[in-house]
Parts: sequence; C-alpha cells; structure tokens
Amino acid sequence: MPLQDLPCLSLQGSMLSQSKRTNKRKSKGCLSEGLDTECTPTELIQQWSPTHKHQRLISKGKENDDNQFVLARRSRRKKESTSGLSWDHLPDELLLRVLFYLPLQDLLRMSTVCKRWHRLAFDESLWRSVDLEGLTHMDPALQQVLKTGVNRLRCPRSFVEELHFTDTGPLQIVQLDLSSSIIPTSALESIICRCRLLESLSLEGLQLSDTIISALSRNPNLLQLNLSGCSGFSAPVLSDMLQSCSSIDQLNISWCDFDNNHVKSVVHNVSSGVTHLNFSGYREGLTLDDVKVLVTRCPNIQTLDLSDSTLLMADSFPVLKQLKHLRHLSLSRCYHIHLAALTDLGKMFPLLGLLDVFGIIQNSHLPSLKKEMPHISINSRPFSSIARPTPTSRLTGCLSDRTMWNTKCRLRFKL
Repeated sequence: MPLQDLPCLSLQGSMLSQSKRTNKRKSKGCLSEGLDTECTPTELIQQWSPTHKHQRLISKGKENDDNQFVLARRSRRKKESTSGLSWDHLPDELLLRVLFYLPLQDLLRMSTVCKRWHRLAFDESLWRSVDLEGLTHMDPALQQVLKTGVNRLRCPRSFVEELHFTDTGPLQIVQLDLSSSIIPTSALESIICRCRLLESLSLEGLQLSDTIISALSRNPNLLQLNLSGCSGFSAPVLSDMLQSCSSIDQLNISWCDFDNNHVKSVVHNVSSGVTHLNFSGYREGLTLDDVKVLVTRCPNIQTLDLSDSTLLMADSFPVLKQLKHLRHLSLSRCYHIHLAALTDLGKMFPLLGLLDVFGIIQNSHLPSLKKEMPHISINSRPFSSIARPTPTSRLTGCLSDRTMWNTKCRLRFKL
C-alpha cells in the first residue's frame, strides 16, 4: 500500500470514532429532552423504555404505595462460538468416526460427559474387537463388553467370578480367546450357550461341561477350535459336537482328560476336511489302529502332532505315508521310534518341511540326521501353534505380541 494513503485511512478511522461519540451524545440528549432526571412520572418512563426489555414495578413500602419505580433489564447478547461449530451440532455418524480413533481408556472417560456421548461411546460399531488382557476387575467389564455386540474378544489369563445376563439374546462373537482363564463353569456356560456365530474359539486349560460342548454344536461355522488341556465332558457329547461342526479346519485337542472312549470319539468323528490336528499327549491311549482310522478319514492333513504317544513305533510310518499333503509332523517323545527309522521319513514324505522329534534323539546325533534330510527343518518348533490364537513367538518370550489369530484387536486395555 502506498505511504500517501495512510493519512486517509487514519482520518477515516477518526471519523468513524467521532461519529459514534456524536450518536451517543444525541441519544442521551433526546432522552434527557423527553425525561427529567428526577420525579419523572411512571407513564413516561414506560413510554420511553424499549418494548423488548423486561420491566418490573417495585413498591417501596406501604407508606409509599403511590410512588413506584420501574426496573428495565437490558437483554443479554448471546455469546458467539469461537470455534465456529459446536460438538452438539455434529451428526452421530461424524462423531462416531472421530471416536473410532480413541483408545479404550479415553473412550470410557468420554462416555461420562453426557447422555448422548455415553450412547455413542457404547455404539456397537466401536466395539467390534476388544482386548481385555491385563484387566483385574474382569466381571463388570466383560459383562458390559458382551452387551455391546462385540465380534472379536480377547481376554486370556483373566479372572472372572460370576456373570449375570439380563438379556437372553444371542451374542455376536465370532472369535473368542479365554485361554488359561479362571472362570466358573456356570459363567462360561452362560457365554458359550448364547453363541451361534463362532468361527475361532480357544478354551485352553479350562474346566468345561457337557452343556458347553453341546452348545458348540450350534456353531456350524466353527473353523478353529482349541480345547487343549480341557476336562469335564463326556465322550458321546464330544462325538456329537465333532459331527455337527463339520467345517473345523484346525483342531487342538491335546492333553485333555481323556480315556480310550474319548480318543475313539475324536478319530471316528473329527471333520474329514481338517488340515491341522494336534492330537498329542495320550501316551498309551492312542494306538496304531486309531492312527489308521484317522488317516483314512482325514486325507488332507498338512500338520499333524502325535507327540507323547508312547505306543507308536516305526510301523506307523507306512500308515502316515497316505497323507500326501503332510508338511509338518511332530513325534516328540514317542520313545519307541528309533533314530535309524527317522531317516526314512525324508523319502516317504516329499512335501515334509518340518519335523519335531524332541526327546527321541540326542543333540549329538542331530547334525547327522539333518545331513540325511537337508530339506527338512528338524526340532525348530518346540511349541505347537495349531488352533492357538497367539503365535508361538508369544510363548517364547515376545510379550508385546497381542494378536489373536494373526490380527490385533482395535480396542486394547493398556496397563
């Protein structure tokens, strides 16, 4: 801007200020011309007062009933919003999009602001996947999360005393991990009996019941089931469940409290399409005849764990040879299988890439066995990952891995 224009701008500003002061004097003069400052009749005050102002007549006592005066209240101006737009004016869809990026603790704090925010904070679209690992007071939190319509729920090693459901409707859970939790059987029944959409479930190490196993039969889409170390259910109920859940692809039923009837229920009723099976830990309960039935019914097995089956010997290899797609075989602590017989596995299974034989061979003999089968990785997987929600890296010390079936939950409780 040219410097010569600056005086004009200053003058214009002075004129505006002067005009404002003149108008103020005129307005005061007009008022003073129409009304005296003292002893002004009430009628004139009311006449000159703006109509939009709230007026009140005040009496000054019994002796002054005839002398009344008027209070005229000036209307307040509405405060203008400095932000331009209030949160209250945003639609629910936009607020939900904002809340989607909040962590769990912040979302819970925000729910206490008002009724509307509380309703939005517990909208089911925000609670699709929740990780509650590490939460101490699990009962109320678990009950509240189940009410939100959660699809993926991860809370391993949790402690639950009891659950009280007022709503008897079905749950929306698709993936559930309660591994190694301390939970009453009655509370677990109240959860599983309301599930119809389960696809992945881990109840590792829990005390179950026939009611729970029967309830699993009502989940035809079940693909991954981890019952490792479970107990408390009968063989006939197990047979019915395996027949109903014919879509199971991965089954971990190792080290359960089984007798011979349970073992036969598994080999005769497990889904014929299963590709990953952990059937270890049955020592003298699993025989060669059971392996023959299993291999005949399930020819598509790719990963098979028969560890700690002490009755198995090298004569089981021709039976296992029928598994044309076998890629990972675990025979750890099958002490009747000798080192010399293991060298034949490389020729019998062309697709075999992983072999676990912990306890069968000594560390000093391991290099020679690897030399015989260079294309096979031997004793590289000390833990089985079949149907387990958390990968084996967690079991070997990677505590930061909180995935559940290869995916992390969006809402996670942080210690």
